[in-house]
Amino acid sequence: MFSRCKRFTRRFHAAVAASNPPSPLNPTKRSKNAPPPASDTEVVRWNKAITAHMRHGRMAAAAAIFRRMPRRTTVSWNAMLSGYLSNGCFSLALRLFDAIPDPDLVSFNTMIHGHVVKRDLASARRLFDQMAVKDTVTWNTMISAYAQSGLVEEAREIFDRTPHKNAISWNGILAAYVQNGRLEVARLLFDSNSDWDTVSWNAMIAGYVQRRRLAEAQQLFDRMPERDIVSWNTLISGYAQNGDMSVATRLFDESPSRDVFTWTAMVSGYAQNGMLEDARRVFDAMPKRNSVSWNAMIAAYVQCQKMDQAKELFDVMPCRNVNSWNTMITGYAQAGMVEQARWIFDTMPQRDSVSWAAMIAGYSQGGSSEEALQLFIEMGRYGERINRSSFTSVLSTCADIAMLECGKQVHGRLVKAGYGMGCFVGNALLAMYCKCGSIYEAYEAFEDMKEKDVVSWNTMIAGYARHGYGKEALKVFNLMRMTDTQPDYVTMVGVLSACSHAGLVDKGINYFYTMQRDFGVTATAEHYTCMIDLLGRAGRLDDAQALMKDMPFEPDATMWGALLGASRIHRNTELGEKAATKIFEMEPDNAGMYVLLSNLYATSGKWGNVNKMRVMMRERGVKKVPGFSWIEANNKVHTFSVGDMLHPEKDKIYAFLEELDMKMKKEGYVSATEMVLHDVEEEEKEHMLKYHSEKIAVAFGLLNVPSGRPIRVIKNLRVCEDCHNAIKFISVIENRLIILRDSNRFHHFSGGSCSCGDYW
Repeated sequence: MFSRCKRFTRRFHAAVAASNPPSPLNPTKRSKNAPPPASDTEVVRWNKAITAHMRHGRMAAAAAIFRRMPRRTTVSWNAMLSGYLSNGCFSLALRLFDAIPDPDLVSFNTMIHGHVVKRDLASARRLFDQMAVKDTVTWNTMISAYAQSGLVEEAREIFDRTPHKNAISWNGILAAYVQNGRLEVARLLFDSNSDWDTVSWNAMIAGYVQRRRLAEAQQLFDRMPERDIVSWNTLISGYAQNGDMSVATRLFDESPSRDVFTWTAMVSGYAQNGMLEDARRVFDAMPKRNSVSWNAMIAAYVQCQKMDQAKELFDVMPCRNVNSWNTMITGYAQAGMVEQARWIFDTMPQRDSVSWAAMIAGYSQGGSSEEALQLFIEMGRYGERINRSSFTSVLSTCADIAMLECGKQVHGRLVKAGYGMGCFVGNALLAMYCKCGSIYEAYEAFEDMKEKDVVSWNTMIAGYARHGYGKEALKVFNLMRMTDTQPDYVTMVGVLSACSHAGLVDKGINYFYTMQRDFGVTATAEHYTCMIDLLGRAGRLDDAQALMKDMPFEPDATMWGALLGASRIHRNTELGEKAATKIFEMEPDNAGMYVLLSNLYATSGKWGNVNKMRVMMRERGVKKVPGFSWIEANNKVHTFSVGDMLHPEKDKIYAFLEELDMKMKKEGYVSATEMVLHDVEEEEKEHMLKYHSEKIAVAFGLLNVPSGRPIRVIKNLRVCEDCHNAIKFISVIENRLIILRDSNRFHHFSGGSCSCGDYW
């Protein structure tokens, strides 16, 4: 619309310059030999022609008539004014209004409405205040404008000053209160006047329904002097959306007339409450269906992941719209059927921002990171406005593969797109920085957020905890307690995890036993797992076992895994075997636990038991998850495996690793050969440790990441003890900050120490 107005403006001015006719804004004076002024009948005919042309978008034709008119009335000017506004050419309308010789009440009302549509209430109010004479339309326009913008007090001020209030005035101020959640004030206003029309009754009922106050909605419905079909539909929808399908069905049966919205409300209600067969029964019985009805039924199948039935209905749908296609894309994506989602996306006749966002989210959630990022780039190239959902999905993708530089670029585009740091996108940005190892930038983003919800606080607390900054996590928690945001069970998992990673045993115990009293949070399995981990890491293995015995439920594999991890740290083979036995009973395919127990045997020199574990894994068909590490450099992600021989720079990397190994040994580094799960010679063990994937990735980073910038590496498994020790030495020798994210936490290596305090 805007480009169309610009094209018309250029043509308009070109025509004026070429023919030099009287300007619509500055008409020339009539010469002595000019024909006499047009009659009133002719002016009326021309005014009608202007209106007709404007109604059909023919602004050039309307302007041509206006220019040629030998005599114009205020009606002529108003016809042009309303025409420009209805065709979206606000700037032309504004210029025309300023040129009207004698604007009347209609001129002012039209221009005020134009400002309101542009959401420029300040200009609308200035014009309103300039008016010497106002009618009821003027007052009502301002009431409605303030109401729609959430400025209820301003709307009430105009309402109180309105000299002659009509039904529209009363409905306008009532709607202002209802739409902005001021139901108590709305009810006082409603009760103060007995002369309400059905529209007003419906507005009050809808207000109560939207806030799930169905008893009050029903009370008003029962008192209504006259109900229309909207009254019935509003209440039926309210009960259906609230899950009370028995009352919704009774009202449906009692309603004197039904339209397509009545039937659709029932279909949607049954669908939202998982009553798929009832939804289909009502859908099949509908005498007439619209796109909303079809979409509701398709969405019901999608919600239950019955994509075959959804596709069957979609294929025969006679009135598909973009929402229908989007529902199918979302359904396939959520069911993990990304290829089918892409086929729908590629074949749909018209896409909107939701279509792109759904497809990007599908790729992101399905682990297809490159495809998600590529589609995000294509979305920008196609000129589609990137919405919050797309930004959120792409930021999540950057977080999953730790592409910090890409995430920063998305952050920049986010700012340019004009999105404020609200909760929806802000939380995704915060999580991206946390997961990419940039905890300081995460906190900057956190502080920049104008709105913070419980997810924002939880993300920051958990972020600090995973990075080993337990005290900082608790500081954020204390700040949270000073706000109106109530900590939930996720908050307390983050707090207990922070205490565990930082070794804050007493604080963790205190929070665990007071969180029910202070925050109303009942301990769940996750909280108990954190406590077992906390006590186990601190060497209080007996206390950890005692807690497991006192739990109100049986320990799960995760809890036994925490105890096994603690047994490895403190070399308690007997307890480790006990924990492993329990895990193997619950999760016989959990390869990580076999490896953890093997590590415990290896560090104790029990090579026979290590071999037994290897045989057990082979007999049970359990395969060890191969270790991988990756690093982002030069806008590309480089992946390495142990002893990697595929990378094009392998010779350069290995030569550099040999140099590093010599330098580290001079500084006192000794290989932790007891971590090798093979009974071989020491020299061979050292060789096997030297080429772990995380060491290769760090070496590649030192060679390719400019000096002064952190090296950020991700590993899919826990970092081994030898690599952890080696990277501490490397951080000193190369004077670099090295940030390693493993499957459990972040490690910030600098100056020969790690943020975890060797406590992981």
